[in-house]
Order: sequence, then C-alpha cells, then structure tokens
Amino acid sequence: MSDHIKITRAGGILTLILDRPDKKNALTDAMYKALADAIEAAQTDAEIHVILLRGEGEMFTSGNDVKEFAAVAMGGAPLHHVARFLHAIATASKPLVAAVQGRAIGVGTTMLLHFDHVVLADNTTLSTPFVNLALVPEAASSLLLPARIGHLRAFAMFALGDPVAAHEAVAWGLANKVVPPAELIATAEAFAARLAAQPLGALVATKRLMRDTPAVLARIDLEAAQFVECLKSADAREAFMAFAERRAPHFHK
Repeated sequence: MSDHIKITRAGGILTLILDRPDKKNALTDAMYKALADAIEAAQTDAEIHVILLRGEGEMFTSGNDVKEFAAVAMGGAPLHHVARFLHAIATASKPLVAAVQGRAIGVGTTMLLHFDHVVLADNTTLSTPFVNLALVPEAASSLLLPARIGHLRAFAMFALGDPVAAHEAVAWGLANKVVPPAELIATAEAFAARLAAQPLGALVATKRLMRDTPAVLARIDLEAAQFVECLKSADAREAFMAFAERRAPHFHK
C-alpha cells in the first residue's frame, strides 16, 4: 500500500483501492500521485489489460481533501498531482472499470465520466457540488457531463450540487448497473475479468475511436485554469471556512 492506495494485480487486472475510510476516502495530493503513477505505468505493462478502481469502507470518496484545498485557497503551495491523475484517466488506453458505493462527491463523480464500465451499489449517490464551494467543474466534466445527460440535468448537478441516486444515474447513462452492496466488488471484478479475456489490441483501438482525447485534455486544462482562479477568490475562502466551522457560508454579493 502506498499513501492510502492499495494496489493488487491478478489475471490481467490492476486493482486500485482507495484506502482512507476513516476520512471518507478523501483524496490527498499523495493519493493522486499514487493513482497517477499506477495508471501511467499500466499503459506500457503488457500483463495489465484492465484497471479496476474501488474504495474501502462505506463511501467511494468524498472528493478532494478539503483541508488541502483550503490551504491552497489561503495562499498555500499548489497541489501537483491532481492534474496528473486527470490526464492519466483521460488518456488511459486500457479499459477502466469502477465499483462505487455510498457517496461519490465531486471528483468522485466526475472521474467516472472517463471510465468504460461503472457499477453502483444501490446505496450510491453521485454529486458535483462545485458551485457550493465557489468553484467550477473539473475533469472535463463541463464537456462530458452535458454530452452524457443533457445541459439541463448537468447544469442542475453543477449549480445546486443535488445528489443523483443510483437507479437514476443508470437511467441517465452515468453507470451501467446497480447491485446490492454485498455484490458490488464481485460484479465489477467479473466484468473486468471478461474484458481482460478480450483481445487487447481491439479493446484499445475501440476505446481510442470512441473518445476525442485532444478535446478532453484541452477542456481539463481550461477548467483547471478557471478552478485555480476561483480557488483564490474570497467566496472560496468563505466556503472553506464555513465548511470547517460547520456553518452556512455567507458569500459576497
């Protein structure tokens, strides 16, 4: 295990496990580094055909570690590996499979737009409360989410941060299947095994044809620049302070 990321390999499947359940699997810059390192290395590893991501505990992930982002908002050093992770999943040539339980907040939801197969436990909710924190969407989700579910639904998810339940997420095209929590890991692993048995060259070529990677990368970078600007704003500082103090924020007008 490295920086709260457990890594296993078996049967052509690289499994990456978010292992910070006591902190709701909140993603630190160190965790982003470990994930990016593993995904990047897998692209040239002939023994790996599929990458499976899941989380330990009751929640897939609460998103970015708020304390780290609050530190940046207060003038601290920037985070270095978030962008690496986003670029890694956007350019991954091998299939990505996700098993998601409990809540998937912020990047926990937007990263799924880059995955090729998503299984949800029936207790899962997806949410993207960026505006609630005076921020903007990331992971090219401002491009990919409207394309997947339509502008009206996507704008409501971004602007209001309301959660989307598992069955609704499947109906909207955000996931493939809903299963009981006890069946989540086995279901995702079974599908990953099916993919691993397929001819890798054809899988990689098919995935490449289905995604306009240059456009996705350009949107990731555009969002990142706007995200950094928003993170420096008075509204963002107020949002993070309110979060830490467990109160409603008072945004500037």
